[in-house]
Amino acid sequence: MQGFRKLDAECTPKCTPKLQRMPLAMKLTDAKLRNLTEPGKYFDGAGLHLDATKAGGRYWRMKYRFGGKEKLLALGVYPVVGLKEARDRASEARKLLQGGADPSEQRKADKAQAAHESVNTFEAVARDWHQHQASRWEPATAGRILASLAADIFPDLGSRPMASIKPGEVRTAIVKIEARGAADQAGRVLQRVKAVYRWAVIHERIASNPMLDLVLSEILKPREVQHRAAMADEQLPEFLSKLDTYSGDPHTMHALRMVILTATRPGEVRGARWTEFDFDAALWVIPAERMKMRVEHRIPLSRQALEVLRSMQALSSERELVFPSPVYPSKPLSENTFNSALARMGHKNTATAHGFRALFSTVANECGWNPDVIERQLAHKEQNEIRAAYHRSTYIKDREKLMQWWADYLDDRKTGKVLKMPKRAA
Repeated sequence: MQGFRKLDAECTPKCTPKLQRMPLAMKLTDAKLRNLTEPGKYFDGAGLHLDATKAGGRYWRMKYRFGGKEKLLALGVYPVVGLKEARDRASEARKLLQGGADPSEQRKADKAQAAHESVNTFEAVARDWHQHQASRWEPATAGRILASLAADIFPDLGSRPMASIKPGEVRTAIVKIEARGAADQAGRVLQRVKAVYRWAVIHERIASNPMLDLVLSEILKPREVQHRAAMADEQLPEFLSKLDTYSGDPHTMHALRMVILTATRPGEVRGARWTEFDFDAALWVIPAERMKMRVEHRIPLSRQALEVLRSMQALSSERELVFPSPVYPSKPLSENTFNSALARMGHKNTATAHGFRALFSTVANECGWNPDVIERQLAHKEQNEIRAAYHRSTYIKDREKLMQWWADYLDDRKTGKVLKMPKRAA
């Protein structure tokens, strides 16, 4: 009967014909467990017992009381879970009870957490983050961002639950990128990993952000900042003469002129649409989604810049893009087109398209133009947060004068002249 075990000894002549029984509340041993043949509850102590069923099942259980109610906790199946492991599991459950927690409810919470983590791996969350943010980026930019994570983070950490990844593991991945000579890429990847974690916290994919203290300067080795190669002012006469006689693709020549005349980023010119230009107002309005800082940028157009656009009307006015690729008209000029053209004009590794922004800034500052006007023309972000909150002027009238001055300056430099402005009073 349940709760008792039959005696194995033979009855003496004086013993009654009834079966002798003994309680099962005895410490179990491995030998006893191996030799069990009858169903029943075999107790080990402190509520732990093995429930042997008639069907042959052997289940570890632990009786306990919580909140005034008797409860039963499943601890596994024998022999997969042996005696020692069952005792260890029971001991852990008792510790939870001592701490005021219900082991059964804690197990449910642990299962729920495990299920949550199984669908919130770094790769799964990173792809959701990428999809959420993609509309803010140009398609090519979005592709590069996802590709960098797929190449440098997903292989080792992508399948891991986000909450289980330690800062040191991310640091190791970033150092690995630096070791192959790609320090700039290492910085970008770290920024993206941290952005994924911030997004995950906001959208309740993880409870907290363990990557907050990861700072790039404290991970990578110090190095000299390599600025993009920029042409010097004294090189302008020769270069501008070569640009005038450039025999390559006219789309490239005119686009490069536009980069120089407007001091915009090469990508902003390559992606320019005809709908962004107002010829009557001599204004180019780049929408926020195409700007690095995600803020609409209005650019006054000089007479010379308008001439470039009119020249392009004969080549691309029926297309969406102002400067389409001559090979694939539905796509913009490629990223390396400008620098390849510069190389053919004798400026390989000594000048870049982006470097013309630095040249514009240097010349305009040296000629006495208001630095705030110059910075606004370059669409730079105000570094001082307090100043940025109050200093919202677009300086559009000042910038109209500045950009016309700059275009005239370039025309004069073709002949070696220098168009100067008086220095501002100290």
